[in-house]
Amino acid sequence: MAYPTRQLPSHIRSQSSSIGGSQSSAQSPALLARIAEKKAELASLKDLQTLSAGLADQMQMLAEKLDTLSDGTEAVAAVLSNWHNVLRAINMASSKLPQPKDDDNVDDRLEAEPPLPQTLVRIPTQHAPGLIPPKDTENMTE
Repeated sequence: MAYPTRQLPSHIRSQSSSIGGSQSSAQSPALLARIAEKKAELASLKDLQTLSAGLADQMQMLAEKLDTLSDGTEAVAAVLSNWHNVLRAINMASSKLPQPKDDDNVDDRLEAEPPLPQTLVRIPTQHAPGLIPPKDTENMTE
């Protein structure tokens, strides 16, 4: 099936022939300016792409740090939620302090040092010899 051929209007034919002819000799200044503008735009877009990739990496690192911070916050919340139990146990131990039977020495002892609460936790020190002072140095300091 053959299509009928149409003739192009004369003003379009003259532009297309002049473009082909001008490429061989020299391009128009407007076209050169447009090409330079597009090259500058391309360079700017490449810079934008590089900066966007860097920003995406930084946001990813920030997300990881926020996850770590969230985990740490949960641990702190768990510890703080247990403090009322610890303080209640200390209060109970302090209220159960044995009272001295010697009424004469009570005032002297209270002025010298306040009563300490009962020991709540006993930590074995046989595994930490640096915490136990040698017996010779105790005698020398007294």
